[in-house]
Amino acid sequence: MQFSKRLDLFGDEIFAALNDRRLELEEQGMKIYNMSVGTPDFHTPDHIKKALMDAAADDANWRYSLRDLPELLEAVCSYYQRRFQVEITPDMVMSVYGSQEGMGHLGMTLCDEGDLVLLPDPCYPVFAAGSKLGGAIPYYYPLTAEHDFLPYVAEIPEEIARKAKYMVVSLPSNPVGSIATPGLYEEIIAFAKKYDILIIHDNAYSDIIFDGAYGGSFLSTPGAREVGVEFFSLSKSFNVTGARISFLVGRPDVIAALRKLRSQIDFGMFLPIQKAAIAALNGPLESVKEQCRDYEERRNALCDGLRSIGWDLPNGKGTMFVWARLPGGRTDSMNFCMELMEKAGVIVTPGASFGPHGEGYVRFALVLPPDKIREVIEAIRRSGL
Repeated sequence: MQFSKRLDLFGDEIFAALNDRRLELEEQGMKIYNMSVGTPDFHTPDHIKKALMDAAADDANWRYSLRDLPELLEAVCSYYQRRFQVEITPDMVMSVYGSQEGMGHLGMTLCDEGDLVLLPDPCYPVFAAGSKLGGAIPYYYPLTAEHDFLPYVAEIPEEIARKAKYMVVSLPSNPVGSIATPGLYEEIIAFAKKYDILIIHDNAYSDIIFDGAYGGSFLSTPGAREVGVEFFSLSKSFNVTGARISFLVGRPDVIAALRKLRSQIDFGMFLPIQKAAIAALNGPLESVKEQCRDYEERRNALCDGLRSIGWDLPNGKGTMFVWARLPGGRTDSMNFCMELMEKAGVIVTPGASFGPHGEGYVRFALVLPPDKIREVIEAIRRSGL
């Protein structure tokens, strides 16, 4: 059997190699602290679970949904007004099965073979995978410490910008933990208008942002709705990662194009999940704010702890991740991750798995409470790393 050459575009999944070694060490009796995968350990709010269970008790909700419920689209519009002070209409919204799936299908919707797209480096791997599924050629713009790990459009060559079809921006950023600064979105919008580039903003972590900063929407910036769309996710804010509830929001022509593609391959989001999403969007937000404070406490425990044992200042201004330079002048992130697991029992993700500019760094996921994080720091200290 000859499989599609498309599969050759993708390397092996890094978490599989880490997990295989983790299982071996656990069998040997070693205590393991897994901070590699960003799976929240907080509880899903009761009103969301109740909405899903009530809807699942109705036989009618087990049929094909075929569409996004009008009340779901209205709930997204109301939420954007309440949370971000952004006015949108139902034709600017559609559901996707998580931003990861949405990004993959959007690449197929927008691109033809040989198109050029602008992607951050480091970046979440699906940004590259989605563009490659559409046949596009990625051009990686670097996120460097020199520019506080933020997009810097002034350094993108003009000949590249003139060819680019879309640009992915992710703030707060996974994996590097940076957040938007005043004027940044205005610069990106001006760049997009100058070169006729669509901006795709990944807004999965607007509710996990620290030190008094405000997590907003790209679409709240004047001119953004003319040049861009935004992936908005309930996964991390409401701890519904397995339900895969996300939305693409923004330019109606882009929404319609993705909806056309999706209509060929699925029959709509499961109705009880739509009902759960409505409950989340229309419900109280106190638990979301409290959870952000808990994440900030974890961030403080990790960053303060790493600095106390001689690591460089980690970057963790937002998201549920912390981006840290390898200690002691090391340069190979995969080898370091394996060494860290072997000597300290701590599993993190190598920066190289997020792109070439990720080499020399590792990503910690804030999936342990502060007391466990302090145990992690002590384990690293004892290991000498």
